[in-house]
Amino acid sequence: MAVQSSRDIELCERLKTLGYALRNRIRMYGEEFDLTSNPLSDENGFAIEAIARKSGIARRLRIPLSILQMTNKDLAANATSRNAA
Repeated sequence: MAVQSSRDIELCERLKTLGYALRNRIRMYGEEFDLTSNPLSDENGFAIEAIARKSGIARRLRIPLSILQMTNKDLAANATSRNAA
C-alpha cells in the first residue's frame, strides 16, 4: 500500500466533492457506473472502483486527466491565495 502525500489526500477530497465518491452514480466512457470506492491514488494517477450498471462487471476507472489538471490548478490557486493573505 502506497503512502499518500497531503497533496494526494487533498486532491482525493476535492474529487469527492466533484462526484467521484462512494455510492454515487456517474456516466463515464459512454457507460453508467455505480461507484464502490472513493478516489484512490496509485502509481499511474487517480482511479475509482465501480460496477457497470448494464453488465454488472466491476472495474477500476481512471479519473480523466483533464479533471485532475483542473483540480490541481484550482488547489494551487487556493494555496497561493491562502499564502498571500
